Amino acid sequence: MRAVRDRCVWSQAIDHRALVPYLLEESAELVDAVEDGSRDDLREELGDLLWQVLFHAEIASRDADDPFDIDDVARGLTEKMVRRHPHVFGDAVATTPEEVLVHWNAAKAAEKRARTSVLDGVSAHMPSLALAQKLVGKAAQVGVAAAAERAEVGAAAGALPASHAPASEAELGDALLALVATARERGWDAERALRERLRMLTADVRAAEGAASGLEE
Repeated sequence: MRAVRDRCVWSQAIDHRALVPYLLEESAELVDAVEDGSRDDLREELGDLLWQVLFHAEIASRDADDPFDIDDVARGLTEKMVRRHPHVFGDAVATTPEEVLVHWNAAKAAEKRARTSVLDGVSAHMPSLALAQKLVGKAAQVGVAAAAERAEVGAAAGALPASHAPASEAELGDALLALVATARERGWDAERALRERLRMLTADVRAAEGAASGLEE
């Protein structure tokens, strides 16, 4: 990577921001390889994603004000994994996945003491459905119920019988596809609709946190 950065005029001109589209593309291709590819595809796409990490680290190593390199990245990751696995590297005990999560979340909370909201660290650039699932979980932490939890999605959209709740991930996929089909038939923008609701949910979470903070004070 160092040689490429030194000798390739295209690589010399690129920066972190300009690399973002390639990072997104390589991440998507890795997902494809995991879900529907061969072992060769998976190996190749893992390498392509690793190249993005190496590329960003090499760019960072040449920063005039705050340089760091791939060794620093690896060292920081190693230290984080040791902290978050006290049942592996320390004396803590975890015999179930749920207990592992308790240790993980406790270590993470200790690392992120400066955070003031459960929404801190949640990227708005996540795909909408993934962001929705993340925000619903965060909202539950502060006692905010998402609209989808207060009413059956299918009944609200008219796409599914009100009594039918998906019983499997496959059925959930069918239900989501049916909702998108309903949006198309009615001239609605499904992506915009979800994004707008997520903004409302985000506002509800922040309002709940503000109210809780006021009570604590």
